[in-house]
Amino acid sequence: MNSGNLQLKDWRQSRGISLESIAAATKLSVRQLRAIETGEFRELPGGIYNTNYIRQYARAIEFDETRLLAHYHESCRAGAPRPAGAQEKSPDRSRKHPVLQS
Repeated sequence: MNSGNLQLKDWRQSRGISLESIAAATKLSVRQLRAIETGEFRELPGGIYNTNYIRQYARAIEFDETRLLAHYHESCRAGAPRPAGAQEKSPDRSRKHPVLQS
């Protein structure tokens, strides 16, 4: 289940609210807002920040924040798969790559 099932983009657009206006009001990046809107929660910084960002987004679009947070927590428990094309975390540079060792 992703946030697309909640139709957050449609909800936001039906109220005439742009991601840019939310970004200006909340100081969150458009990229972070888009990640919330599409359910790509792994694109967010993690921890308590995610909860705060999701609350701010829900309030900005006048969406039930409890419902959106419940969806977020459910997605976390389900171990939502990483979206296609998403960047992996930087590799541990302290380990030598076996192919690169001489």
